[in-house]
Amino acid sequence: MVAAVTEAVAPSAVDLLVFGPAAVTMDDAGRLIEDAVIVISGGRIVWIGPAQDAPPLPAPAARLDARGLIALPGLVDAHVHLAQQPLRGLLAELSRRGPPRMPPWKHYWLPFEATLSPEEVRFFATVACANMLLNGTTCFLEAGGPHPDEMALAAEEVGIRGFVALSTIDSDPAPHRNPIPPAAMLATDEALERNIALVRRWNRPGARVGAWMALRQIMVCTPELTRDMAEAARAEGTRLHVHLAEGAYEIDFALEVHGARPAHHLERLGALGPQLHAAHSVILLPEEVDLYVRRSVSACHCSMNNFGIGVPRLQEMWRRGVAVGLGSDGAASADTLDIFRIAHAARIGQAAQIGHVYQTRTPMGAEELLRIATRGGARAAGLAQEIGMLAAGFRADLILVDPSDADCWGTADPLYIAAHCIVGRDVRHVIVDGRVVVKDRALLTVDLDRLRSAYPARRASALARLTAPTGAAW
Repeated sequence: MVAAVTEAVAPSAVDLLVFGPAAVTMDDAGRLIEDAVIVISGGRIVWIGPAQDAPPLPAPAARLDARGLIALPGLVDAHVHLAQQPLRGLLAELSRRGPPRMPPWKHYWLPFEATLSPEEVRFFATVACANMLLNGTTCFLEAGGPHPDEMALAAEEVGIRGFVALSTIDSDPAPHRNPIPPAAMLATDEALERNIALVRRWNRPGARVGAWMALRQIMVCTPELTRDMAEAARAEGTRLHVHLAEGAYEIDFALEVHGARPAHHLERLGALGPQLHAAHSVILLPEEVDLYVRRSVSACHCSMNNFGIGVPRLQEMWRRGVAVGLGSDGAASADTLDIFRIAHAARIGQAAQIGHVYQTRTPMGAEELLRIATRGGARAAGLAQEIGMLAAGFRADLILVDPSDADCWGTADPLYIAAHCIVGRDVRHVIVDGRVVVKDRALLTVDLDRLRSAYPARRASALARLTAPTGAAW
């Protein structure tokens, strides 16, 4: 049971006392607490409220002075590709030489992932997790990539919360034209077995890092695997991450091969349900949104590229109660892992997409999009009672942002500043599971200077092994 925000119950022990921030709680009442005190014990918030109302407290093991800062729940990246960190900017570089091939995931991202060793995935995932924490993301949902155990180890080391997944492909629809790399292919039985084994290895009660199952795309996953993975996810009590309704090519494929649009294809297979997390979900008919609502499917809006795909259904899904969060889609696609920027882009996109049609300037305000980045992401992750708001009983996953930059001047309203002005570089401190992992913008868990110095050579080495689909050098 979640305690009330200002419930005056003194904890028996205090691991960390955060004092002085303006707290944007993101609770149901939308409460703002000036001069807040946040009491943390055992990885959870045990009391939060105005300093003047704080109960008598035992001496804390540690204190964090947050005066002048704004406290927020940690952000959730509801769709990210950890192993694709080295691909940031690559599509732009290729575009200068000529039109890149589409879709990028098949022609560029997947061939790149297929060349990576476990050690390389560990390194690049460490960089991605560090990148996310420094931008205020405290929980991620990995879309499915190579060597997920190495991703999980990286996440554990860096100190972020999240769920890893295996890139799962058991079919190649065009084996004689730009074939899927053999290293990325699995036999159907092996694909199912490896997904089940992964979630059993990592999903432990109370674990900060866990695992989900994943299907890459309906074009590269057989109906048999799709059906069996959905059944296995339900049986294992875990989730199934899939890219869905992401492009016109996917709609055409589904209609030609399966005689149904992607969402209806999954419905026929019994795969639509609360265990399914459908990233992108852009090209949806109204009745397909109905299916999402009826089957309690969760979704993710990746604003940096979804508006280039079609007309996203973010507002409709959010208004109708779909558990939808915001996602970066990884550095290769979004060029940033900063969910604040993702939210800002979503606001502009919604204004253009919906505002002009209905003559309303802000169909989805920045404050509401911040709620999607926190509460929505928590629901999409299946952690709505654990993260996403600052309240007694919730996990102590929170960030403290600095509004002192000139770009934030002009108002003292903490919610307005947090929703409209703050970006990842304004994040000062980050706490995950009650542990300070970023302090004064310094990452405390891994040596960032070591990663920075090694990164250029590691990226160059990984990219050097690749060739473009035509066989020419990248």
